[in-house]
Amino acid sequence: MSDGGAGKAGSGIEAAVRHELATLARNPHRRTAEFTRERPTDWRPHQVLNPDGDLDTHFTDTTAWELIATRLEQGQHVEVIELQKPRGRKGYVMSIDLRTDTPNLYVKLQLGSGQIIGRSFHYSERD
Repeated sequence: MSDGGAGKAGSGIEAAVRHELATLARNPHRRTAEFTRERPTDWRPHQVLNPDGDLDTHFTDTTAWELIATRLEQGQHVEVIELQKPRGRKGYVMSIDLRTDTPNLYVKLQLGSGQIIGRSFHYSERD
């Protein structure tokens, strides 16, 4: 599933969706990564080394959301996928190169009613 090339060239999503995702990611009252049976999450920022932090510093929930917002604003490629839970809803996936000796970071997001939902934040299992 893709946006048909609308928005910024090579970015994968429309500029308006990118802006909404970034704006919501920057607002602590509009973001969640809460696990539910209907909407499972794999949110593990505390297991991912933050290359911008001090030696052996891991991401926190706050710095994870900051990275997501910054990368969205910088034009990071975002792939639109169809989620399995809830079936048929759109997910937004980024594979982020942290420029370390670790695999890429896998980030999956979902838009909800006025909120952004962090579905995944962990090292990619494909790299």
